[in-house]
Amino acid sequence: MPKKLPWTDAQDTRLRRLRAEGAHWDAIAALFGVTRWAAIERGRRIGAFPRPAGFVPPPEDPERDPLPPGHPHSWGAITAGTVLEDVPYPLPVFVP
Repeated sequence: MPKKLPWTDAQDTRLRRLRAEGAHWDAIAALFGVTRWAAIERGRRIGAFPRPAGFVPPPEDPERDPLPPGHPHSWGAITAGTVLEDVPYPLPVFVP
């Protein structure tokens, strides 16, 4: 009998996000270190579906206040593709 894979809430959230962004099951499986079928089955169980065809995200509100230093959204955009990717902001300024 196959060994049961433990899935965490963080993995489920990441799987849903990746599918919503349009990631393929092969890439998701490689990222989690599981078989393609295990990733597909977990996605089916938690309702991780891709975006509908032609989906256009709503634009950001141009009147919103600026994000504070260290906000995960802006810090993630700044560090994406660098050695600091997935490293938290060095100062504990932003509290979610």
